[in-house]
Amino acid sequence: MDVKLPKLGEGADSGVVVGIFVKEGDTIAKDQAILELENEKAVASIPSTAAGVVEKIHVKAGDRISIGQKLLTLAGGAAPAAPTAAPTAKPAAKKAPAKAAPEPEVEETVEDAAEVEEEADSSVVPVASPSIRKMTRELGINLAKIKGSANGGRIVIGDVRAYVQRLIKAAAKPASAPAAAAPAKPVAVQIDFSQWGPILKKPVTPLRQVIARRMSESWHAVPRVTQFDDIDFTTVGALRKQYAAAYEAKGVKLTLTPFVLKAVAATLKQHAIFNSSLDEVANEVILKEYIHLGIAVDTDQGLMVPVIRDVDKKSMLNLAKELEQVAAKARDRKLTAEDMKGGTFTISNQGAIGGAHFTPIINLPEVAILGLGRGALKPVVRDGKVEVRLLTPVALSYDHRVIDGGTAARFTVDLVKAFENFDEAVVKI
Repeated sequence: MDVKLPKLGEGADSGVVVGIFVKEGDTIAKDQAILELENEKAVASIPSTAAGVVEKIHVKAGDRISIGQKLLTLAGGAAPAAPTAAPTAKPAAKKAPAKAAPEPEVEETVEDAAEVEEEADSSVVPVASPSIRKMTRELGINLAKIKGSANGGRIVIGDVRAYVQRLIKAAAKPASAPAAAAPAKPVAVQIDFSQWGPILKKPVTPLRQVIARRMSESWHAVPRVTQFDDIDFTTVGALRKQYAAAYEAKGVKLTLTPFVLKAVAATLKQHAIFNSSLDEVANEVILKEYIHLGIAVDTDQGLMVPVIRDVDKKSMLNLAKELEQVAAKARDRKLTAEDMKGGTFTISNQGAIGGAHFTPIINLPEVAILGLGRGALKPVVRDGKVEVRLLTPVALSYDHRVIDGGTAARFTVDLVKAFENFDEAVVKI
C-alpha cells in the first residue's frame, strides 16, 4: 500500500523534505517516523500510517510535497488503494470548468441590465437626426435602447452620452472590487547577473520565504513608529553576577534575558494596550489577560520566534531553564509550529552580537516589539556627579493605529524604572 502525506495542520498544505529516516527494504511499524518535513518555520517528523516493508521511496531530500502526495510504497499493501484515488480526482477535474462559468455571467448581467432598462422603447422607431444615427451606427449602439429627452422623444447628443456613461459605469463595477481588495504588486524582473561576472545561485529556503512574506505583510499593513531610549542595566548586571553561581549550581546559566522577560512582563501589566491585537474584521482591540513573550532567536537557517508562555507567573529559575531549552530546539530546528504561536509581545535582543539602536518590525498580529542593542559602559551625570553606568540601547516599535506616541513614551519610562529598580527578591532562588 502507499503511505501518503497527511494533513499537517490548519493553514499548512505543503512542506519541504529535510531528511528521510528509512531506506528501501526496511521493515517499519505503524506511527514510526519516516521523514522530517519543514513547514512554516518548523520541522516535524512525519509518521507512517501503516506497517510493512519499504518497497519504494517516492521522495527525496529537498522535494516540496503536499497533502495526499505519495511518500512510500509498502510491500504487501492493498493494491486497490491507487484506483480509489483516481475516481476522487475525476469529479474535481469536471468541476474546474464550472468555476470559470460565473465570469461571463457578470458581463451578461451588465448587458442585460442596460437592455432591460430600455426594453419599452425597442418597439418604437427612434427619432433622431442623421448625424446621431450615423454616430450610433459607427459605435455599434442600438438607437432603440436610448430614451430621447427632446420634444416628441427625439434623441439628442446628450442622450447618447448619458447612455454610454451608464454602460461604462456598469462595466466598471465588477472590476473595481478586486482592484480595491488586492493592490497591484510590482512585477518582478529577473536579471541575468552572470553577464557581469561569475555568480553562485542559492535557493531561497521555505523558512526564508515565510520570514520574507510575514515581514512584508507587517511592513505594508502597519503604520509603525519606533521609540528610542537607553536603559541603565547596572543594577540588573550586578544582580546577574551576584546570583550566577547559585543558578549554575542548579544546572542553569543565568543570562540577562530572564531579567528582560520579567521587566517587560511587569511593564505590560501597567500598559495593557501593548499586550493586545487589533481585530480589523470586528473593529475591536483585543486585550489579552495572559503574557506570552516571543523571543527572536538567530539561527543558521534564519530568524525564529519561539514563545515563552505565562512569563509573569514563572520564576527566574524556570525562565532561565526554558530559555535554554527553547534556544537549543531553535538551533536544532526542532521547534514546532505550536511553539511559535500565541505570542502577545516580542523581544529581539541583539546585544550578544553587537550594534546599538535599530528598528525592529512588529510581529503581527501583535502591536509592539522591543529591540535591545549591546550594552556599554558610559559616563552618566547623577546628582551632579559623573558616574560610569552600563547603558543598553532599546527601541520600541509600535502600531500607531492602536498606540499613540504619548502612551509609548509612558511605557518606555516605566520600562526604564523596571530595570533600574529590579527587585532582588525576584532573582533569589
